[in-house]
Amino acid sequence: MNTIKTGILLCALTVLLMIIGGYFGGRQGIVIAFIFAMVMNFGSYWFSDKIVLKMYRARQVSEGEAPELYSMIKTLALRAGLPMPKVYIVPGDAPNAFATGRNEKHAVVAVTEGLLRILNSDELEGVLSHELTHIKNKDMLIGSIAATLAGAIIMLASMAKWAAIFGVGRDDEEGGIFGLILMAILAPIAAMIIQMAISRSREYIADKGGARISGKPYGLAGALEKLSQASKAIPMQANPSTAHMFIVNPLTGKSLMNLFSTHPPAEERIARLRRMR
Repeated sequence: MNTIKTGILLCALTVLLMIIGGYFGGRQGIVIAFIFAMVMNFGSYWFSDKIVLKMYRARQVSEGEAPELYSMIKTLALRAGLPMPKVYIVPGDAPNAFATGRNEKHAVVAVTEGLLRILNSDELEGVLSHELTHIKNKDMLIGSIAATLAGAIIMLASMAKWAAIFGVGRDDEEGGIFGLILMAILAPIAAMIIQMAISRSREYIADKGGARISGKPYGLAGALEKLSQASKAIPMQANPSTAHMFIVNPLTGKSLMNLFSTHPPAEERIARLRRMR
């Protein structure tokens, strides 16, 4: 059901983008908006992993540098039917983790130093299995598509705002300056809501898949409990555009960001895991 929901939401983002393109340029505008989104998706698909790893100063580690972590990921990847991903460690006390990479053969699992310090073995297995599920389900690609479509919509909405300010409106009965203002306000909100719904849906799926790979749903539940509490005490200096990648919202504690959270409530995720057998 969540997979179907994700497909519907991605279609909704694409349709919203094409509606805005059509508003500006008719049929030609729809084509241009669609091509623009595809170009953005191509760039995101090929380069997003390198950008985000550099953004958080993540360092690749070998089996000799982090033998326990490396061995655990190797065992879980084998259990999940995945090739061994690259392993990265992010400096900092804020406990969190994310997966990136364009496909299974070019995947990365990254964990923060803080996460390695506060989790026990069962909890760490749960977190790593959650990230491996994201890789298995190609969630990095889905997230990249959603982010770039939303970004394109927000960019077009910004154009509408400036067009309204300078009085460049459509003269037909459907549009005009009022239509531009309405689009500039509502389009970014709609894009953010759809993007958040996609991210939240994928987190529930990754929790369930992670619990099955590790065989320890209570381990992942305990990890989420620790991480959600720790993230409030030790906020991470994270870019909002990458917040959806992390296992728990790195922006927790910033009240304005909580209104636009890319993650479902930790309490609901924990409750679902504890109901699993």
